[in-house]
Amino acid sequence: MNISVVIPLLNEKESLRELTDSIIDVMKSYNFSYEIIFIDDGSSDNSWDIIEELSSKSDTIKGIKFHRNYGKSQALHAGFLKSQGKVVFTMDADLQDDPKEIPAMYDMIMNDNFDLVSGWKKKRFDSLIFKNIPSKIFNFAARSTSGIKLNDFNCGLKAFKKDVIKSINVYGEMHRYIPILAKNEGYKKIGEKIVNHRARKYGKTKFGPSRFLYGFLDLLTIWFISSFGKRPMHLFGSLGLILITTGFLFAAYLGYDKIILNPGGRLITERPEFYISLVTMIIGSQFFSMGFIGELMLKSINQKPQYTIQKETNL
Repeated sequence: MNISVVIPLLNEKESLRELTDSIIDVMKSYNFSYEIIFIDDGSSDNSWDIIEELSSKSDTIKGIKFHRNYGKSQALHAGFLKSQGKVVFTMDADLQDDPKEIPAMYDMIMNDNFDLVSGWKKKRFDSLIFKNIPSKIFNFAARSTSGIKLNDFNCGLKAFKKDVIKSINVYGEMHRYIPILAKNEGYKKIGEKIVNHRARKYGKTKFGPSRFLYGFLDLLTIWFISSFGKRPMHLFGSLGLILITTGFLFAAYLGYDKIILNPGGRLITERPEFYISLVTMIIGSQFFSMGFIGELMLKSINQKPQYTIQKETNL
């Protein structure tokens, strides 16, 4: 199979038929073998009924329904597990991503040997204050942290080699930073293509202040995990060693001062510096313990998906 198109959605009943028709038109024009996988992330409208209707007409249209809303990252995770295409596309269901971009991005993966190609919505039709400016801040922070020179990490339209999506674990709000997750797994040939962005035709955006905050927190999480996730002792052990050494040297100086320099002075236990050195060594020991616990947790970590599937169709 040439292409899998993974489409997470939440309450997008108005756009599903139109989106499906436009994707099928592109696939037939280029004679691609394909599958379209819709993941209904707990919609409260009749989105799932429409998915079942579409899938009953074609085996290439498939669906997954969650019991409740788990988030876009979990929806992508479920879709990636079921994908069979050599190239896997992600796309939003709100008609803002143009399926006509698929052939060029497919060519970049197959012929130019990119591991991942991300769309860049250079000209956007979203709210300047509530979406465009926050997106620019996100992208600047992500570029600075990761070293990946992409202009639009958050673009929903992306293309991946199958190996890439089978190697990464998407959770939290990490879908924004899939290129960083891919780079951390050794997939470093990451490209970008300017894509057509269309104004939202139906419904309203799911972007809000909470996603702005959570996105930054997830970026910090990715930086921490990519730097120290495989060996937490390297971070916590180093901090613990520095604090323990500092506290010990401070305490040794207090002892030297009392025994050699000023024998008739105050008792060591009457000096506040003694308690500072003691607390420093205790905190250092705690950091050491955190490092050991982190190493043990890595050996027993549970990778069970954080969602439950209620229904599937054509899968």
